[in-house]
Amino acid sequence: MGNNNEELNEATASKKVEKLEFRGGPFVATIPLVFFIIWAVVLSVTRLVTEEALILGMVIGLILGLLLTKSKWGDYAQGLFDGMAQPIGVVAIIAWFWAGMFATLLQAGGLVDGLIWFGFVTGFEGGLFVGLTFILASLFSSAVGTGYGTVAAFGILMYPAGVVLGADPVILLAAILSGAVFGDNLAPVSDTTIVSATTQEADVPGVVRSRFKYSIAAAIPALILFVIFGGGSGIDNAGLLSQLENEVSANGLIFLIPFALVLFLALRGHHLLTSLTWGIIASIVLFFVVGVPFTEVINIYNGEDGAVVEGALMGGLSGYFNMAILILFILSASYLLELAGTMEKIMAFFIKIINGVTRRAELSMYAIVAFLNSFITINTAAEIAAAPFVSKIGKNSNLHPYRRANFLDTVSSALGYIFPWSGGVLLAYTTIQGVTENYDVPGVNPVEVFPFVFQGWGLLIVMLIAAITGWGLRYQGKNGEEVKPEDYKG
Repeated sequence: MGNNNEELNEATASKKVEKLEFRGGPFVATIPLVFFIIWAVVLSVTRLVTEEALILGMVIGLILGLLLTKSKWGDYAQGLFDGMAQPIGVVAIIAWFWAGMFATLLQAGGLVDGLIWFGFVTGFEGGLFVGLTFILASLFSSAVGTGYGTVAAFGILMYPAGVVLGADPVILLAAILSGAVFGDNLAPVSDTTIVSATTQEADVPGVVRSRFKYSIAAAIPALILFVIFGGGSGIDNAGLLSQLENEVSANGLIFLIPFALVLFLALRGHHLLTSLTWGIIASIVLFFVVGVPFTEVINIYNGEDGAVVEGALMGGLSGYFNMAILILFILSASYLLELAGTMEKIMAFFIKIINGVTRRAELSMYAIVAFLNSFITINTAAEIAAAPFVSKIGKNSNLHPYRRANFLDTVSSALGYIFPWSGGVLLAYTTIQGVTENYDVPGVNPVEVFPFVFQGWGLLIVMLIAAITGWGLRYQGKNGEEVKPEDYKG
């Protein structure tokens, strides 16, 4: 009977594995993640990176781990399932799906066109246009919570328009990337915001409020630099400018209403899914008001190969399917470090260095997050990998969850759009290549834009200063409240 129960537990994944051993010691458990990092770097350098390819790399890494374990293979497999089943991953995935549907509805409603129309009617040129592009990209990415979507949308329309209006191509692309950084870091519906909050056991509205000062501290100098250095020679192509102006209108600005509604509800303390649901409902209502066909929301029909499901809601969901799979595998690989005792070894090393000094703890969190983001091309994936380290170091120093989440997300959001091999920059490069084929404008190499993503570099500097000086430092009180350093008695 006992054997039958044991077999049943294994078959239903009910058995809980507490420890795994690997040939060569605890650090061999890092091989799945190390392989994944190397795989991601090689794909990035060769410009072959895709979410599907990253998933494949993580799967291969997990297979290598299986071959290197000294424990039962069944225990290793159960450990992977336990890692996938962590609430952190489930919460993040569901939030991504809701945020994706909301963001895609705003895009389908024409919010991008509306923001670009606003840029045209101001009559800005050169550096002023670059500055305006940064502001509009920041606003849009904050509304929809997708930095990649911002890069794609603004790269297609604002890039050729800006070059024609006298903007420097490299600085203009850097402004678009910087706008993506701003929203990725600050938007309540951003995947990086959601991951940083959920992994550090914090509420999203509180996290957003606490990091606003860091975002603005970086954004103001960035805006000034874009205006100063954004001017170029321009291109004499009035026909192209006229074509772009005819493609956009002010109609899409009405979709700022659901954006404002989501922000209002989220910042008032409503659950993220509740806020997003009302935003989705409001967006669909506006579709009827402005006369957008309902097929833009949901469109199910019979195609040549069978039933086809399209529309903004489906697009928003499917856009995160691959990332949902990837996060589960990365969580599994990260969980192996706990089961093997690797996390304890690493933590012991850092705790010895930190020696109870808060400044060293925050600098250690900063360094770990920056290191992982230097190698893992998609910042959300890097953030997920870094989250357990930030959580353990931060908790050991009794740092408030908001503070931990801010170091995790701000550094990740910045580096996700700076390095030439990062996912955001590669997406921008691909987008611009398509634009140069359709319009008579020059392209930009990823290496060229690296030094000029001012919002990204600004955030890195701001958070480094915060770690060194203790600006914004808050400890966690007995009831979870924020406690200023001068009032902390821990």
